[in-house]
Amino acid sequence: MMAERKTQRGAPAVVVIPARYASTRLPGKPLLKDTGKYLVQHTFEAASKSTRASRVVVATDDERIFRAVKEFGGSVLMTSADHASGTDRIAEAVRDIDCEVVVNVQGDEPEAPASHIDTLIEMLGEDPALQMATLAVPVEISDAALDPNTVKVVTDAEGYALYFSRSPIPFHREGIAEGREAFLKHLGIYGYRKSFLKRFTAWPQSRLEVTEGLEQLRALENGVRVRVGIVKEDTTGIDTREDYARFVRKWLDAHDRRPRTGI
Repeated sequence: MMAERKTQRGAPAVVVIPARYASTRLPGKPLLKDTGKYLVQHTFEAASKSTRASRVVVATDDERIFRAVKEFGGSVLMTSADHASGTDRIAEAVRDIDCEVVVNVQGDEPEAPASHIDTLIEMLGEDPALQMATLAVPVEISDAALDPNTVKVVTDAEGYALYFSRSPIPFHREGIAEGREAFLKHLGIYGYRKSFLKRFTAWPQSRLEVTEGLEQLRALENGVRVRVGIVKEDTTGIDTREDYARFVRKWLDAHDRRPRTGI
């Protein structure tokens, strides 16, 4: 069991992994098990390496996922099936948990480093006025960076988000030299004050949020300053069967689990 660790302001920080069975491109994603471990288990174990979080919990509305997490010894909470977003599910999950900081880790990010969690907890611990924080990594121009599924963010001089978009922002009118970092790729991990989560989920979906399909824009449209921490290590979520196959190959190679032939 993880020893209780606290933020600088004294209250523990909790990691919540929202997990649902339905997925447009990869149904049943949390329960994929080609490595011998559930995908959600990989994410849970990676998050549990955080040195600053006091607890890691999976939040789900699906009995199959609930049973799977119990099977591998993880902490899990059942939530309503009526939530419109993962953030709504997280807000319900932490309602009765004594914590000040909540970190939202996507269930399809099994390789996300625990240091990213620690960075967000530190950011919120160091600034009592900060309500929401997230992370980004500098990337070069590439087909992957220009893909609408890769969200970009631009920040002000103090490191607060000006805007998040699926479009390539900023637009480089004069072009950019090959090999130069062109964008900040937004990583889908968030840190919030627990008190802020209640307000955030009470607001209706905002115009830009609906237009871009990006929930974090609701915070910006309601005047919330979102701090963006810059990290060096990129992460890639698992959205398709091909993404999962790549992860499985990498994991099996790293753990010497490849089938062997010969005597």
